[in-house]
Amino acid sequence: MNRKAQSAGKGKAPSQRQLRVGEEIRHALSEIVHRAEFRDTDLAAAAITVTEVRVSPDMRNATVFVLPLAGDAQPMVAGLNRASAYLRGQLGRAVHLKYLPALRFVYDRSFDEASRIEAIMHRPEVMRDLVADDDATDHGRDEDNV
Repeated sequence: MNRKAQSAGKGKAPSQRQLRVGEEIRHALSEIVHRAEFRDTDLAAAAITVTEVRVSPDMRNATVFVLPLAGDAQPMVAGLNRASAYLRGQLGRAVHLKYLPALRFVYDRSFDEASRIEAIMHRPEVMRDLVADDDATDHGRDEDNV
């Protein structure tokens, strides 16, 4: 791997500091979004959950993963990105960091993926295969114990 790719942080696990700062930002943003009164119509009545915050290695940028509890996600995410300067200012009062990262809001698709995988696992053909695999595994263990 070349030096430029290493410094970009691609493919590397986040450091302990990145995780700690991300979690602190997530907690503070959750409180800010919960109690804020937005003028934006896309955010005014939205119930928003901040699921994760990923901070870049240089701590200058943060990707904030959000999930609406009801309604359409795209207008909500667009509204949060429009309000990112305001939210960053509020965040600056809540957390004390040398550099406050720029915030970029994105829709968290992990729950959709989990639901999709759960639905696949409950299909009759998959359940049949899982039961067949369990029977074969149990049968193999019985022969080993004899």
